[in-house]
Amino acid sequence: MTKTGKFHILRQIPSSIWALGLVSLLMDVSSEMVHALLPLFMVTTLGASVFIVGLIEGAAEATALIVKVFSGALSDYLGKRKGLAVFGYGLAALTKPIFALASGIGWILSARLLDRVGKGIRGAPRDALVADLAPPHLRGAAFGLRQSLDTVGAFLGPLTAMVLMLLWANDFRAIFWVATVPAVLAVVLLIVGVQEPDSTITEKRSNPIRWDNLKRMGRDYWWVVIIGAVFTLARFSEAFLLLRAQQGGLALAWVPLIMVAMNVVYAFSAYPFGKLSDGVSHTGLLAAGLLVLIAADMVLASSNAWPVVLLGVVLWGLHMGMTQGLLAAMVAATAPVDLRGTAFGFFNLASGLAMLVASPLAGWLWDGYGASFTFYAGAVFCVAALLLMFANRQREAA
Repeated sequence: MTKTGKFHILRQIPSSIWALGLVSLLMDVSSEMVHALLPLFMVTTLGASVFIVGLIEGAAEATALIVKVFSGALSDYLGKRKGLAVFGYGLAALTKPIFALASGIGWILSARLLDRVGKGIRGAPRDALVADLAPPHLRGAAFGLRQSLDTVGAFLGPLTAMVLMLLWANDFRAIFWVATVPAVLAVVLLIVGVQEPDSTITEKRSNPIRWDNLKRMGRDYWWVVIIGAVFTLARFSEAFLLLRAQQGGLALAWVPLIMVAMNVVYAFSAYPFGKLSDGVSHTGLLAAGLLVLIAADMVLASSNAWPVVLLGVVLWGLHMGMTQGLLAAMVAATAPVDLRGTAFGFFNLASGLAMLVASPLAGWLWDGYGASFTFYAGAVFCVAALLLMFANRQREAA
């Protein structure tokens, strides 16, 4: 496609989707300023083990994903999504000062869980809102654009954290205070910049989680849920990428560069691959993304030297760009229109339960057998996801 054609497509994407992307960008600047330093803060300042880091990260991310099932279903029942998104982003903004005040692991756990509850409340309604706003022929591009803008924030956050660590002599707490500012700006932009479309559903609404509604989602949707959950087992918390870099001797102030590198690749690949997904086989592109993740795991398992870790992290970011918007588009394509919020919710519920296992397991393998085993286990789960996809394709061909 020509450059002119690409810009024409971008102009066709509704302004509210652009605003949602910018909201995600600001909140990710805030969140990643914290998350790029939090594993190091827990290990070096609060004295936590890697297993505890994995346990907290797994519980936090699982909380976000599990809460999405209820917020998504509620948004379907109400026929409104923006209010829930505002509440979720607002709760996340309110938790940011807790990280700066934390004096022990209990504070960190509480802040992470509350922050992720906010993410869970906003996630499924926001994704369903993108699906509601986007023209069907541009749905992959719309999800890819929002993901790209989100991920720009995800590399600006660690980059800002690194600069402030160098300027402020590794003052974790001061940086956590600064992270509050973009979080508040995100909430303000969401309130004034996003217009929710009028609902096209006029019949009386029923409980979206009723059995007859769940059966309407169909086999194709539930296969996406299952494959996404196994995928999550393979893709544990990025906290382990930071710890792998530190293990190789990278100075604390420079460790956030790992997240910068990953998210730069993620940001610049998410939209092109999202647009590509509108015209190619979803399962083929997802399989390619899994192969890239296997390559990332094998590279990260091989050495903790920083050039090797950097290569692994770049591959990790590429697989994220190839797959995260794609999975969202696959959910939107296989779910009934009036149950999209619920569909995203159940997809994230399954992924959340998988994350609840994946990150503590990764931490246990790291503490007990070494970092390499953690990444080898990720590659094994990737292979399992590929086998599931192959089995599904064979079923469809039968």
